[in-house]
Amino acid sequence: MQAGFAVSLLVTAFAVAMDAVAVSITSGMARGRASWREALAMAGTFGAFQALMPAIGYAGGAFFRDYIEAYDHWVAFTLLALVGGHMILESRGGDEAQRGNPFAIRKLLVLGIATSIDALAVGLSLAMIGFPPAISVAVIGLATFLLCLPAVRLGARLGSAFAHRAEFAGGAILIAIGAKILIEHLSGAA
Repeated sequence: MQAGFAVSLLVTAFAVAMDAVAVSITSGMARGRASWREALAMAGTFGAFQALMPAIGYAGGAFFRDYIEAYDHWVAFTLLALVGGHMILESRGGDEAQRGNPFAIRKLLVLGIATSIDALAVGLSLAMIGFPPAISVAVIGLATFLLCLPAVRLGARLGSAFAHRAEFAGGAILIAIGAKILIEHLSGAA
């Protein structure tokens, strides 16, 4: 595995996980003090959805790759920029009130889907640039799990400002990765 690939994949995984981390922090804040069981349930749900969605996106990207290979770098850049921009806009919003128990199974499933929609587009982008699918989805899912687990437990201590900053940073990183892909392809470096 090339060092550049590994770094890009890790940075992408951490960036994509930031919205799930932000929700984990605010859920921990809403609960006051979450148990390890609740933290494991949320981190496991988010990690699973963050792995599943890029797998679906990757399958779509692999199917369409032959049709759009000449401009796949533009597709990857556009998707990553849109997802990153959306994350930045969401980070600028006010604190949303959590209604009900964020650790209830139904709420976890809804939050898992909501926080992983961007990972679908990232999976499509990964297919366009040729990242290996199994390693990519495993790293994204595991990174999300490992980041969300302590985020739930420490949410009350960290405060809501951190959640918004994490989501902003994740969005900015995705845009930067998209720009790097575009620049490399346009300059002939890739």
